[in-house]
Amino acid sequence: MTSPFSASICVYCGSRMGKSASYEAAARETGKMIAEEGWRLVYGAGDVGLMGAVAQAAQAAGAQTFGVIPTHLLNWEVGKRDLTQFIVTENMHERKKVMYMNADAIVVMPGGAGSMDEFFEVLTWRQLGLHQKPIYLLSTDGYWTPLLALMDHIIDQGFADASLRDFIQEVGTVSDLRAALRKDLSSAKLTHV
Repeated sequence: MTSPFSASICVYCGSRMGKSASYEAAARETGKMIAEEGWRLVYGAGDVGLMGAVAQAAQAAGAQTFGVIPTHLLNWEVGKRDLTQFIVTENMHERKKVMYMNADAIVVMPGGAGSMDEFFEVLTWRQLGLHQKPIYLLSTDGYWTPLLALMDHIIDQGFADASLRDFIQEVGTVSDLRAALRKDLSSAKLTHV
């Protein structure tokens, strides 16, 4: 039987591996780190791309895993059914809601439109005061640098307050992510269910 977890870390990331081997390496290192810290992985329940890499590494290192996938992606993302908890939702909106509700912190790794959709939704909710969960961009090899430049442009052009950037922590390595999570989770009121 797996031991109880002290916090739940939601990881948004690509259903593809991407072009750089460093993305997969960081995903595997993140999964292992979550297990080493005694945390639970919350993610999109896929067994492909970076999603599969982070989950496989978390499982191999003994972490509890909580996966959420909509019915229409069961085959596409190869739903990983050997997780501690495997939840199938009717649609993407429900998937994002269940993942968010079961997380104490959000980590966004390299990914595409889906990962950005998930990121911007939790960022918008944070901006509106609907939650206080920390949000991290794991910017492996500077992956998220162009996104952060766009956000600075949005602020510069008056479409958001400068405080928007305060809701995001950019980290370059999994070691930096571990340190940031430890710090923020030690002072946060945890909300996972």
